[in-house]
Amino acid sequence: MKPRKSLAQHWLQSDKALKSIIAAADLKDTDRVLEIGPGKGVLTRQLLEKVNSVLAVEIDRDLCKLLVKKLGDKENFLLLNEDFLKVDLSLLLKDFPQHQHQNKVVANIPYNITGPIIEKLLGKIENPNPEPYESIVLLVQKEVAERIVAKPGRTSFGALSVRVQYLAECEMICTVPAKAFYPPPKVDSAVIRLLPRKREIVAKNPNKLETLVKVGFSAKRKMLRNNLQSLVERENLTQLLEKLSVNPQARAEELSVHQWVSLANELENQDA
Repeated sequence: MKPRKSLAQHWLQSDKALKSIIAAADLKDTDRVLEIGPGKGVLTRQLLEKVNSVLAVEIDRDLCKLLVKKLGDKENFLLLNEDFLKVDLSLLLKDFPQHQHQNKVVANIPYNITGPIIEKLLGKIENPNPEPYESIVLLVQKEVAERIVAKPGRTSFGALSVRVQYLAECEMICTVPAKAFYPPPKVDSAVIRLLPRKREIVAKNPNKLETLVKVGFSAKRKMLRNNLQSLVERENLTQLLEKLSVNPQARAEELSVHQWVSLANELENQDA
């Protein structure tokens, strides 16, 4: 079988990378794992040996036929030929109690839909996943991984960093070179681990935080007070930033997630 460009298929062939993914997931025999885009089942086979059950969601019908041939006899394996972004898993799993309530996600996901997949797994700032996973281990494009785990002050720290870090602890596990795949993608990849968490500081108005972040990062080279002038009066914003111990001339990437939430909450207090 040849990988399909239309589905952004790149099959992992590196044992070293596979071991890193498995180790990062910290698997136990009681775990119920969700795998998105199992491909030819290289990762799936290893997961099945270590956990209570694996639910795999694969959009490619031909790959599903191959997976059934390879792994169909495994009692702890359930394969759904579905589009993960559209499928309602709780609805489809009513008759499969062993595969309900997955607690971990382990997957090599298609790079062209990384953002929507992470959003479905974690939720949004204004609508977090009400049943968060214990951990999410993903193989993603290296540049995206760097943006997700970036620290404030780095040029790679942006709106994506704030949105994901507000909902989860984010860690880069390792990089994976393009040559580890067939066919090799044009960019290197990385394994990341997301640990959904209770937030230290919660946005009083999550929609306001989302709007602030979106507008605040709209022009990264400009000072934050210039980007936000359509939302907040300039002098007011300067005073709020000083109150939060932030330089009034700071750019968006210089504020931590905590400071973004604090700023949104201060503005919400003023509007109350």
